[in-house]
Amino acid sequence: MARPNDSSRRDQPDTQWLERMYNNLRRVPDHGDYFARWAAESALVRRSLPCQLDLPYGDAAGETLDAFPAERPRSPIVVFIHGGYWKAMDKSQHSFVVPALRALGAAVVVPNYTLAPKASIPDITLQMVRAVAWCGRHASALRGDARRLVVIGHSAGGQLAAMLLGCAWSTFDPALPPRLVRAALGISGLYDLQPLLHTPSLQEVLRLTPRQVQVASPARLPAPAHGRLISVVGGEESGEYLRLNKLIQQAWGRERVPVAAELPGLNHFSILDTLAAPRSRLHRQAAGLLV
Repeated sequence: MARPNDSSRRDQPDTQWLERMYNNLRRVPDHGDYFARWAAESALVRRSLPCQLDLPYGDAAGETLDAFPAERPRSPIVVFIHGGYWKAMDKSQHSFVVPALRALGAAVVVPNYTLAPKASIPDITLQMVRAVAWCGRHASALRGDARRLVVIGHSAGGQLAAMLLGCAWSTFDPALPPRLVRAALGISGLYDLQPLLHTPSLQEVLRLTPRQVQVASPARLPAPAHGRLISVVGGEESGEYLRLNKLIQQAWGRERVPVAAELPGLNHFSILDTLAAPRSRLHRQAAGLLV
């Protein structure tokens, strides 16, 4: 059983406990099988579906995206943001989620970002702002509707998806719709970065500061003025991930986070498989955001 409040202790944090809570590679010994299958399926998707790969959305080396246009004009646009604790993984490993989302009638965009430690989490958040802004400006080329844009993120991507829901888009670019991100889906999202300050295997790469924790933790920020976040987590994930899934609903309220669900029998990686599985509960949650 997870020990209450251990993750937020500042005097003598239990680093071994935090490692057990946040080291998903150790928690899922066959994680390599997931990664290999995702990469193989993703390569097949890129060969079989119409797409434009490695399009620049900014000037940095990591600021590229893969775009999969919708079949019909004025369709919803889904931006899928990969996980990897902001320090690993790549968009090329996540094209496998595209077919199931396109089957819902959406255009799908999968962006990359500069990985830590070359970029901080606030820097990466701003990169995702630029990527989503690119989608808004290029909606017609995607056969999409900029007023129907949804962000889905896994793990670290869940933090980024939540942050994008609260972005002041008209301040960033007055030409964009002020409510550019209509809704978000956070899958195993990391909504409070405080525990990561004391998790050695993560902090040695992320190099978080208390200030960064404050400005980049969705649960520590005011709830967005509009939109909704659906938050889900696998029932087999650590106690900390289960806590964070509830925390964002507590912090933002049920009006903004109407669903904070645990999906039984799923771990940190198998839960993402279900997004790509039509008629699964997670796929249905995504479909509901696109209506």
